[in-house]
Amino acid sequence: MRPLLILLTTLALPAFAQSPSEVVAPAAPAVSEPATRTVPLEEIQRYVAVYRAIKDAYVEPIDDQALMKAALRGLLSDLDPHSAYLEQDEAEDLEEQTEGAYSGVGVEIEQRADGSILVIAPIDGTPAQRAGLRPGDVIIAIDGQPLAKAGADAVSRDLRGEAGTTVTVTLLRSGEALPRDLEITREIIRITSVSSRMLEPGYGYLRISTFQADTGPQVQRQLRALSRQSGGQLSGLVLDLRSNPGGLLNAAVEAADALLEKGLIVSTKGRLPYSNANYHAKAGDLIAGAPVVVLVDAGTASAAEVLAGALRDHQRAVVMGSRTFGKGSVQTVVPLENGDSVKLTTARYFTPNGKSIQALGIRPDVVLRGETVRGLREQDLPGHLRGDEEVGDGYARGEVIEGEKAIAEALARLKSTQRTAAAPRPGADG
Repeated sequence: MRPLLILLTTLALPAFAQSPSEVVAPAAPAVSEPATRTVPLEEIQRYVAVYRAIKDAYVEPIDDQALMKAALRGLLSDLDPHSAYLEQDEAEDLEEQTEGAYSGVGVEIEQRADGSILVIAPIDGTPAQRAGLRPGDVIIAIDGQPLAKAGADAVSRDLRGEAGTTVTVTLLRSGEALPRDLEITREIIRITSVSSRMLEPGYGYLRISTFQADTGPQVQRQLRALSRQSGGQLSGLVLDLRSNPGGLLNAAVEAADALLEKGLIVSTKGRLPYSNANYHAKAGDLIAGAPVVVLVDAGTASAAEVLAGALRDHQRAVVMGSRTFGKGSVQTVVPLENGDSVKLTTARYFTPNGKSIQALGIRPDVVLRGETVRGLREQDLPGHLRGDEEVGDGYARGEVIEGEKAIAEALARLKSTQRTAAAPRPGADG
């Protein structure tokens, strides 16, 4: 579902006070309160005039609560594609999904300018994946009803429901002239965000499908297990981040820390003190410097890009695949007193070399070809934050790479690296 695409912080969060122009810091850690700014009187008057006009003249009666919520949603939707007003049940849904268990179909989505919904990726092993939903599909209706204007969070809620019930998703697919319907049976989604196996003696495979609350500890456990299966030392690791839509920032940091001995993993920069942070690795590379190949594609986004960027900047891994999604912003969930929340973009993140991937993505060291999908880019989302090095190349085509062939190519790269490292140097003995 939707929240796994965003890069969420798990920092102590500020909460809005009764006055919407003030931000109140939590008791600990302390966050300095920004100076209160007044809203120009003429802007308030214009808002009141529009509000009254709608109340008096709209074709059907509309109550104050519904109108105010519409105004709040519009206020946030015009900022960027990832900021949103969440009603209490939507905020609870988001928290459930980061914990890795909820009832629904299991898909990451993003809203487009025309109100349709872009599929970023179905989650591994979920009903959405088994039913045939693909990255780049565009959802235009649910159960025969055109999508509401409330956005991707409302669509996410519609896709959820009691386990065992069905939902019919109408979608458009690249290369097909007519819409198609997919009937999907909802179930309890218990996401196993990390899986692993041995590819060959000495060579391990680690798949991270999302970044949720328990991803970091899972990565550590499975890396240790792979090392034990290799007699105590891996010869190489394939780290698969293809179509990983992201999730929690802290989880990505913990995963990177497991493969780095030291150094900066990621930094975040925003306007308020709590938005500015540097995350560093602690001593202890769990695979003792064994070479790593990271697989990425156009569905690799957000927290997954943090991990790939950190490993490449430290020359800890070779990145193989296609250009990534390019989501380089951080969203903070700010709880409101009425139980609702604001999901607000509060910072940009930067790789260890100080590079922002916002609307640019990570370009692989070794390019693999995949299935091209239009619109599978941060830069294609209307109202996205401009990137520092964004290239205006029109409506880009992302490449989604599926199947075992890419894993085999990554393994071959690892074995080639090992052979090169083991070859005697000119003039050396042997």
